[in-house]
Amino acid sequence: MDLRICHLYPDLMCIYGDRGNVIALAQRARWRGIDAQVRELREGEALDPDWADLYFFGGGQDLGQDVVSRDLQGANGEALRRALASSAAILSVCGGYQLLGHEYVPADGPAIPGLGLLDVTTRAGKLRFVGNLLAEAPQGTLIGFENHSGCTYLGPQARPLARVVVGHGNNGEDRTEGAVQGRIVGTYCHGSVLPKNPWLADMLLLWALERRHGAVRLDPLDDTMELAARRAAAEVARTRP
Repeated sequence: MDLRICHLYPDLMCIYGDRGNVIALAQRARWRGIDAQVRELREGEALDPDWADLYFFGGGQDLGQDVVSRDLQGANGEALRRALASSAAILSVCGGYQLLGHEYVPADGPAIPGLGLLDVTTRAGKLRFVGNLLAEAPQGTLIGFENHSGCTYLGPQARPLARVVVGHGNNGEDRTEGAVQGRIVGTYCHGSVLPKNPWLADMLLLWALERRHGAVRLDPLDDTMELAARRAAAEVARTRP
């Protein structure tokens, strides 16, 4: 069995340790005897909608989002739409999360258009949300580190990934964190999010493997170190004012 992962715009959209999510996905697959291949897509390169089972789209600065948004308004955006319509999965973090939504409206300048694959809209806020985040999802506790001033609001087609216990999440108002729509996941958790949340990594792996291999069962892994990291991070998060 094999798994194909595409890292979108790693030079422009990969801050605060986001690359670790790609490493975690590939390694958790390889530990199970699954051959994991990783390709990177950079601005100006053509996205092959038939190749990847799983995409990762990290965070970036506003300038990087401008460049990536323009690249996705043409053939690459349509290719990504086709890929996700054919059951590929995607994890998006912060800026990547925002660009999968309808638009990101910065504090100054025109709105940056997104792909509209997630029913969310983001506006620049006046406060910056920085610190450890703890939230509860139906599948388990979500641990991460947030660092953003964007305020994201979910439309009716998207559902929250988790409910905030400590931190601010999507907007600091409605206690939602992230969004899920089909096999699209968005979150504000940096740090990287997947090493500390193996349940989320395995959920994405299952979705991705089902694209070409049908129903799949993942063998359990020894997550002793990951669970210890989760406990430590949760303890730190609970001390956040």
